[in-house]
Amino acid sequence: MDHRQTEGGSKYKQDLERERQMGAVEDDCITDDQGNRYRMPYRMIKEVVFSGVDQKGMVDPQHAARLQYRLSIMDPIIKASVNFAKSRITIIYNPKGAKNRREQISQQELIEVLAKEGVTIDPARISERDYDYVKEFYSYAYFSPKIREHPPYGYTKEEWERMKGSWDEKMQRMSEEKLVKFHEWQKEYAASMAEQENPKPAQKLTLKDRILGRKKGPAAKKGGEKGFWFHGV
Repeated sequence: MDHRQTEGGSKYKQDLERERQMGAVEDDCITDDQGNRYRMPYRMIKEVVFSGVDQKGMVDPQHAARLQYRLSIMDPIIKASVNFAKSRITIIYNPKGAKNRREQISQQELIEVLAKEGVTIDPARISERDYDYVKEFYSYAYFSPKIREHPPYGYTKEEWERMKGSWDEKMQRMSEEKLVKFHEWQKEYAASMAEQENPKPAQKLTLKDRILGRKKGPAAKKGGEKGFWFHGV
């Protein structure tokens, strides 16, 4: 949360009120599996693809990578991809008039930015569409196991679908067994530590034990030590 204070109160509250005036902010919230609600910075934005870009303007793949970086750090641009080999530039951006409080940019302004970078765009080879930020960007990034699940290497999709149930059961069983072994180790470790903190008192050596070199207690067990054996005459 933004804790910065201004003359009119919290900056966060001012931005939230401005966003409410632009539209129904509550409609832009999403609810997760636990029932928690989150406000999204974007909802419906734009994706534009510039095809047939002259490679002379992008110079080479290294310069194209630098161009992609410079586009990506611009506040109105959510994601940029500059493909030198395919002569294509794809940009997901926050368009003018979108119902959010983030910085915005128009398609024409994007073309002007690229022109300053030496890249000329053919107006006849521009395609643009509405882009759902929550479904196509946020959900893809944060709920990827449900969307981008692939079969393990060496298995077809049909084979994996048949064996997935038994595989999940096996993994669950192994996880439970590991947890049981871990708890057993915890108990053994706690018992050994308690024994070290409260060692048994050593037995007192008699005169005969000292003469024969005998040891009693824990020291006598280590390494199987044997006391000195005296051979009488």
